[in-house]
Order: sequence, then structure tokens, then C-alpha cells
Amino acid sequence: VQLVESGGGLVQPGGSLRLSCAASGFTFSNYVMGWARQVPGKGLEWVSGIYSTGTAYYADSVKGRFTLSRDNAKNTVYLQMNSLKPEDTAVYYCATGVGVGLDGMNYWGKGTLVTVSS
Repeated sequence: VQLVESGGGLVQPGGSLRLSCAASGFTFSNYVMGWARQVPGKGLEWVSGIYSTGTAYYADSVKGRFTLSRDNAKNTVYLQMNSLKPEDTAVYYCATGVGVGLDGMNYWGKGTLVTVSS
């Protein structure tokens, strides 16, 4: 299983970024995909998860601002992040598993850094 994140970077508050996660080594369409984030020195925070059907769930902290989608033909998930806030600054990790929450994730990518700052 390989998960490769991309799209992180520096953005001003109120701006947008789109993270991508390219997956390989498993039957992508059969599994849940998700994202979590971690601020250095703090614990891992679940952000969002999406079933193979496209049904997505979000943490309250990002609901209404982030949109998770998947392209089963391209084995890729996308996290569109709008109205970014400084508190969204973190390393974002892509994951796959059988459940949308942290406990359901079995494999993780190496992460991509998102910095929201003026």
C-alpha cells in the first residue's frame, strides 16, 4: 500500500488549497479514504473520511470549509480546503482503511505540510 500526498504549502488566511492523495497497491474503490492532521507536539486530529460510494464525513472544525472527494478511476482523493485559518496549520496525512474515523485507518502516507499565515 502506498499513499502519496501533494498540494501542501503556504497560504494566507482566507485562502484555499487542494490536497491530493494518490493511492496504489490495493483495490482503491473498495476502501475508505480519509485525512487527519497533526500540529507538531500535539496529537493526531481526524479531519474527514469518505466511503467508496462518495459519502463523506467531516470534523466539526472543518465542516462547511473542507470538501473531500474521490476519483475511483484515478485512485486519488482530493481535499479541497477553503476559508483557511491559522489553526488549520498542520501536517496533513492521507489514510485508508475500513472506517472513516482514526480507528478505522490502517495505512498512512508521509504527510504534506499546510501553513496558513500572513
